[in-house]
Amino acid sequence: MKIKRKEIKGQNGKVLVVGGSKDYIGAPAFSAMAALRTGVDIVTVCAPEKVAWAINGYSPDLITKKFLGDELNLVHAKEIISLSETHDVVLLGPGLGLKKDFVLKLIREIKKPFVIDADALKVISIEVASKSILTPHRKEFEILYSNSIKKPYDLNIDQNIKEMQQKIGDNVILLKGQTDYVITKTKVQQSRTGNNSMTKGGTGDILAGLCAGYLAQTGDLAGSAAHCAYLNGRLGEYMLKWKGYGYTSFDMVNEIWRFTK
Repeated sequence: MKIKRKEIKGQNGKVLVVGGSKDYIGAPAFSAMAALRTGVDIVTVCAPEKVAWAINGYSPDLITKKFLGDELNLVHAKEIISLSETHDVVLLGPGLGLKKDFVLKLIREIKKPFVIDADALKVISIEVASKSILTPHRKEFEILYSNSIKKPYDLNIDQNIKEMQQKIGDNVILLKGQTDYVITKTKVQQSRTGNNSMTKGGTGDILAGLCAGYLAQTGDLAGSAAHCAYLNGRLGEYMLKWKGYGYTSFDMVNEIWRFTK
């Protein structure tokens, strides 16, 4: 995916990451750093105060907005909605926890494209979202399917995808797995890059961050999802080749630059 660079600070994309909790500090950090590595100019993380300070310690490149408490909640929604107005894309979910009312309020009131990931996927139906990339793994897809189709999930993945296409609207689903599926209303693409070393925690957060970064620069939902599925898999292949199964998601973030030149 070729991106034409602009010369004024902020015009190459600004991503707002909303997530983190006292037990999940790494998730929003991985997402934010992955987004930054795609070439966007600014990434801001909205997180509970202690989480945000920890993220600042991880990288001085990230801006953090620090909210009181161990978790984000409805009290914080108004400020986050206001902050979204100066960003191009909102990444919602990494490390957030199950916060249904908070998630629904942000999705309904923020007028920017979303990347929706992790626990945020478990508390919505597909119709709630608009102009968003949703990045579920198989279990999260099952929950999203049940919330959207209003019936139990079965094991026929092709049939489940067809049923979700009828509800998907202007969204894109990037279904992660041994084979990744990029699903739109009219088309299903597959990506087979990657390997079984990528089952470790954090790789999904990285993929969500990549999607947010490319979406902020291009505005192309389906193109960003397809490109990032491929890119993330190629990154996993590289990590396994050069570091073996013992590599970490922290290692992985630091090698993204090799695939975004």
